[in-house]
Amino acid sequence: MGTIILSGTVVLVVLGFGNHLYWLAAVAVLFLYVRYGRGASSTPTSGAAAPPPATYRAYRDRRDTQAKWERRYRRERPLESRRQAREKSR
Repeated sequence: MGTIILSGTVVLVVLGFGNHLYWLAAVAVLFLYVRYGRGASSTPTSGAAAPPPATYRAYRDRRDTQAKWERRYRRERPLESRRQAREKSR
Protein backbone atom coordinates (compact mmCIF):
# COMPACT_ATOMS: atom_id res chain seq x y z
CA MET A 1 0.00 0.00 0.00
CA GLY A 2 2.84 2.38 0.80
CA THR A 3 4.37 1.73 -2.62
CA ILE A 4 1.13 2.70 -4.34
CA ILE A 5 0.87 5.90 -2.30
CA LEU A 6 4.48 6.85 -3.01
CA SER A 7 4.12 6.05 -6.73
CA GLY A 8 0.97 8.15 -6.92
CA THR A 9 2.72 10.99 -5.15
CA VAL A 10 5.64 10.87 -7.61
CA VAL A 11 3.19 10.94 -10.53
CA LEU A 12 1.39 13.93 -9.00
CA VAL A 13 4.70 15.75 -8.49
CA VAL A 14 5.73 15.09 -12.10
CA LEU A 15 2.36 16.32 -13.34
CA GLY A 16 2.76 19.29 -11.02
CA PHE A 17 5.31 20.89 -13.33
CA GLY A 18 2.41 21.73 -15.64
CA ASN A 19 -0.24 22.44 -13.00
CA HIS A 20 0.68 23.39 -9.45
CA LEU A 21 -2.57 22.00 -8.06
CA TYR A 22 -1.12 18.51 -8.53
CA TRP A 23 1.65 19.42 -6.08
CA LEU A 24 -0.96 20.38 -3.54
CA ALA A 25 -2.72 17.07 -4.18
CA ALA A 26 0.57 15.23 -3.66
CA VAL A 27 1.13 16.98 -0.35
CA ALA A 28 -2.43 16.19 0.72
CA VAL A 29 -2.02 12.50 -0.18
CA LEU A 30 1.22 12.26 1.78
CA PHE A 31 -0.28 14.07 4.75
CA LEU A 32 -3.31 11.77 4.84
CA TYR A 33 -1.14 8.68 4.49
CA VAL A 34 1.18 9.74 7.31
CA ARG A 35 -1.74 10.80 9.50
CA TYR A 36 -4.12 7.89 8.96
CA GLY A 37 -2.14 5.26 7.04
CA ARG A 38 -0.33 2.15 8.17
CA GLY A 39 2.68 4.09 9.39
CA ALA A 40 0.60 6.20 11.76
CA SER A 41 1.56 5.99 15.39
CA SER A 42 -1.05 4.76 17.83
CA THR A 43 -0.85 7.60 20.31
CA PRO A 44 -4.09 7.89 22.24
CA THR A 45 -6.16 10.99 21.76
CA SER A 46 -8.04 12.77 24.48
CA GLY A 47 -11.10 10.56 24.03
CA ALA A 48 -9.28 7.28 23.63
CA ALA A 49 -9.38 4.63 26.32
CA ALA A 50 -6.22 4.06 28.31
CA PRO A 51 -4.67 0.60 28.49
CA PRO A 52 -5.81 -1.51 31.43
CA PRO A 53 -3.78 -1.00 34.61
CA ALA A 54 -1.23 -3.60 35.60
CA THR A 55 -2.44 -3.99 39.18
CA TYR A 56 -5.71 -3.69 41.03
CA ARG A 57 -4.22 -0.89 43.10
CA ALA A 58 -3.47 1.12 39.96
CA TYR A 59 -7.02 0.48 38.77
CA ARG A 60 -8.48 1.73 42.06
CA ASP A 61 -6.27 4.82 42.03
CA ARG A 62 -7.33 5.70 38.50
CA ARG A 63 -11.00 5.01 39.29
CA ASP A 64 -10.88 7.18 42.41
CA THR A 65 -9.18 10.00 40.52
CA GLN A 66 -11.83 9.83 37.78
CA ALA A 67 -14.62 9.91 40.39
CA LYS A 68 -13.00 12.93 42.04
CA TRP A 69 -12.94 14.81 38.71
CA GLU A 70 -16.56 13.86 37.97
CA ARG A 71 -17.70 15.12 41.38
CA ARG A 72 -15.80 18.37 40.82
CA TYR A 73 -17.40 18.78 37.39
CA ARG A 74 -20.89 18.25 38.80
CA ARG A 75 -20.20 20.69 41.64
CA GLU A 76 -18.81 23.43 39.37
CA ARG A 77 -21.33 22.98 36.53
CA PRO A 78 -24.67 21.90 38.06
CA LEU A 79 -26.85 22.95 35.10
CA GLU A 80 -24.67 21.19 32.56
CA SER A 81 -24.47 17.99 34.62
CA ARG A 82 -28.27 17.95 35.02
CA ARG A 83 -28.71 18.39 31.27
CA GLN A 84 -26.31 15.53 30.59
CA ALA A 85 -28.14 13.31 33.08
CA ARG A 86 -31.47 14.07 31.37
CA GLU A 87 -30.02 13.24 27.93
CA LYS A 88 -28.51 10.03 29.25
CA SER A 89 -31.83 8.85 30.74
CA ARG A 90 -33.67 9.23 27.41
